[in-house]
Amino acid sequence: MEILRFLLSLFIYFLLLNLSLSHFPSISAQRTNHENFLKCLSHRINEDDSRIIHTSKDPSYFSILNSSIQNPRFSVLETPKPVSIITPVQATDVQSTIKCARLHGIHIRTRSGGHDYEGLSYMAKSRPFVVIDLRNLRSITLDVDNRTGWVQSGATIGELYYEIGKLSKSLAFPAGLYPTVGIGGQFGGGGYGTLMRKYGLSADNVIDAHIVDANGSFLDRQGMGEDFFWAIRGGGGSSFSVVLSWKIRLLDVPSVVTVFKVVKTSEKEAVSIINKWQYITDKVPNELFIRAMLQKETEVYASFPGLYLGPVSDLLALMKDKFPELGLEIGNCREMSWIESVLWFIKGESMEILAKRKRTSRSFKGKDDFIEEPIPKTAIQYIWKRFEAPEAQLAKIILTPFGGKMSEIADYEIPFPHREGNLYEIQYLAYWSEEEDKNKTNTEKYLRWVESVYEFMTPYVSKSPRRAYVNFRDIDLGMYLGLNMKTKYEEAKVWGVKYFKNNFDRLVRVKTNVDPMDFFCDEQSIPIMKYVNDI
Repeated sequence: MEILRFLLSLFIYFLLLNLSLSHFPSISAQRTNHENFLKCLSHRINEDDSRIIHTSKDPSYFSILNSSIQNPRFSVLETPKPVSIITPVQATDVQSTIKCARLHGIHIRTRSGGHDYEGLSYMAKSRPFVVIDLRNLRSITLDVDNRTGWVQSGATIGELYYEIGKLSKSLAFPAGLYPTVGIGGQFGGGGYGTLMRKYGLSADNVIDAHIVDANGSFLDRQGMGEDFFWAIRGGGGSSFSVVLSWKIRLLDVPSVVTVFKVVKTSEKEAVSIINKWQYITDKVPNELFIRAMLQKETEVYASFPGLYLGPVSDLLALMKDKFPELGLEIGNCREMSWIESVLWFIKGESMEILAKRKRTSRSFKGKDDFIEEPIPKTAIQYIWKRFEAPEAQLAKIILTPFGGKMSEIADYEIPFPHREGNLYEIQYLAYWSEEEDKNKTNTEKYLRWVESVYEFMTPYVSKSPRRAYVNFRDIDLGMYLGLNMKTKYEEAKVWGVKYFKNNFDRLVRVKTNVDPMDFFCDEQSIPIMKYVNDI
């Protein structure tokens, strides 16, 4: 098996090399194109371009590149590096970058927070490229009276939460738990967290946006049109444009909410409670979010962290009626404000931690599935036992409940299609230390662990297609192997329908209309339909 894997990798490498040699300019021509691109950009930028343009010769280059690589396995020496990094400080800098890149044949990647699961926001596998890093476009302006706000894509979720928490204890926004995740990537793929059952996704609550399109034009919702606006909210915004900022709807939450956590270390009890959780988690009132998790420290255990939008007395009565098997007691619960609940989930001590940017030291591999019918107890028992493997020491399996508002929104309202009919989403994650990335043989065992659990789950998950969440990008689902536009649609449909179901073809039509030259592309981007007549 190892020899076959090696031979396959070698074949793909030489295939990509051959494609590169036949489709790309020579090395000297590429160097000239890049130099001309930099001259073009320097001429267009009115300010000190050293703040904006960073080549590999600059002292700041590697610190900027590495600071937002949130999966360190993609920071190893052999990972392809950008020929330069552009850190725009205003919208016109992005417009200039796009125009110069198109003029001189430069490939672009856009990075917000650097949490792309496969590193595609700062890495290109088969061609020279430039990264537009949005770190300086991070302003947040909130209008409490009108319950709206503008958030730039370079801001993080934590920074948004921090600004909301400073102004109000009764307003919130539905987004993820990890504060260093960038706004651009989170909103572009959907974005969910503890408020999803009450208010849906981040993208469900975006009401306008500012973008720079493939022509370098600055557009708002009215200027881009409704199809374009539809596509960037859950369809992976980087396939269509550079999204500069998002207008969001702020949402009401009670001044007092309740957080809770129950831990079970007995395999028999944990398996039984997870089994029961499957039957109620999508049916409880929208105000209740209960996640189930399996992980290992010194021993395997199951945990059930949750959020209830209301006082503890109401929560205890509800749980006694709907989920008595969990055994929730008042000692497991804490009342607090919503912004304090954000800190509680990440074990943060003060609000300031939300606004701090830091790079993780743990590499990871993740895969995910959607569950439409409860899986059997025997499957839960198998997953529990998989944590006995040494490579599962830092692993996690996370079960995120759906239902509520998620089932009330039609699967075509935005590109994110995983709505009614899903009980929960399950994510399989293996983590390891950054040091282990120095020896690829060491890391293979973690990838195999994730793959083995994923393969085992095949009979129990969504089918035709087996679906996945684009924000948990998985390159194993497939990727473009070349530049043949005649086959690109067929290649992309393999993973495109898994991420987007029936919305994939509409995304292709939008892409074809707004970016017909496929300027914004990566290994799993939405293709154009230039050579396709039957969709």
